[in-house]
Amino acid sequence: MSFPELTPTSKTSPIILPATGSVSDVSASLAINYYGDNVNFLAGATAQVAYTFKRLGGDVLDIEITAKNVYNNYEESVLEYSYIVNLHQARNSLGSALGGPTGSFNEKGELTSGSEGLALKYPKFQFDYAFRIADKFSSEAVVGGVEPIYSASFNTINDKQDYDLQSIVELSSSTEVDSPFYGLVGNKRVKIRQVYYVSPRQMWRFYGYYGGLNVVGDFHNYGQYADDSTFQVIPVWQNKIQAISYEDHLYTRTSHYSYELISNSLRLYPIPSTVSPNEIWFRFSIESGDAYATGSYDSGVNGINNMNTLPFANLPFDKINSMGQQWIRKFSLALSKETLGQIRGKFGGSIPIPGDSISLNASDLLGQAATEQAALKEELNKQLDEMLYSKLAEIDKAFVENTDAIVGKAPMKIYVG
Repeated sequence: MSFPELTPTSKTSPIILPATGSVSDVSASLAINYYGDNVNFLAGATAQVAYTFKRLGGDVLDIEITAKNVYNNYEESVLEYSYIVNLHQARNSLGSALGGPTGSFNEKGELTSGSEGLALKYPKFQFDYAFRIADKFSSEAVVGGVEPIYSASFNTINDKQDYDLQSIVELSSSTEVDSPFYGLVGNKRVKIRQVYYVSPRQMWRFYGYYGGLNVVGDFHNYGQYADDSTFQVIPVWQNKIQAISYEDHLYTRTSHYSYELISNSLRLYPIPSTVSPNEIWFRFSIESGDAYATGSYDSGVNGINNMNTLPFANLPFDKINSMGQQWIRKFSLALSKETLGQIRGKFGGSIPIPGDSISLNASDLLGQAATEQAALKEELNKQLDEMLYSKLAEIDKAFVENTDAIVGKAPMKIYVG
């Protein structure tokens, strides 16, 4: 007696994940299609179907997702890996890249203009961020910097105590064609940095530290010639500081005049008379109020100003090594679990079959997918944080110090000639 061949009248799902993928189907199935023209990516996406099929037990129970879902999850994993690595590299290179050329991107994240491959390059450290901050402080301290400092003067008037320096500068800016700040002021406020009158011969009295500068004899100890003459060798910066201090002393202690400056209105003390200096000088800068890029170094530069303007495209697939490929496989599998959980969740937890029902594990799949994705991201970020250039410098420092400590324990032989 032969048994009849039974034909089922229904299936739990007409669409199930195949055991293998097809290279020819990958590119047309991708939603973003960033890597669709890379043969290695196509091979990896195809292999991911078999990997997902085996890992989720497709040979035991049907998996209600398609190969297209796996292809897209694989591409999303590569893009996520590229995103995290680029964020890490941005932390490494942003400080030295500030002010550099930016790029333009299309909707896929492909670089359409600008320097290519910067995300894969080791930056040449310029410390521009620190230097640009230092330049501004130098300008404020009047010891350098990049902000132009101008000088102007006015003649005092007998019995007139108050002078509007803002008006004096504005008038000179609009009328004196040969002035270095001609046409630059307008309605901009000027910042007065120094007020002085010139008495150059007083500067000629400076000879140096206590007893003298570049002279024979220990003048600074004895005040006269020493018993045996010696040459004093001192660094140039010391003489510079002494000269600045001496000049300030002359302006402060030797001068019989002082001033009060309120909102660029200068009041002189005592009230000018025929014996007062007939010309008062002052140094000033012009406030632009422009804190953003104008194309010049003085106020700013066009170019990279934050992470968003770095010309970093997605990582080329061929430059992702074995460690990255394994992370991508695991993350893609977690995304496929999430996709499968969302699909099974639409059935309300169970599927009726003749005489019974099948319980689905949608919530378990979604929970596992979320946990695995979070763990993979945390692990990758943790590893990348340990590889920041600043962290590597700390590791190298510790290595050198530890090596030095070990070598220091080695006995030193006494050389006998």
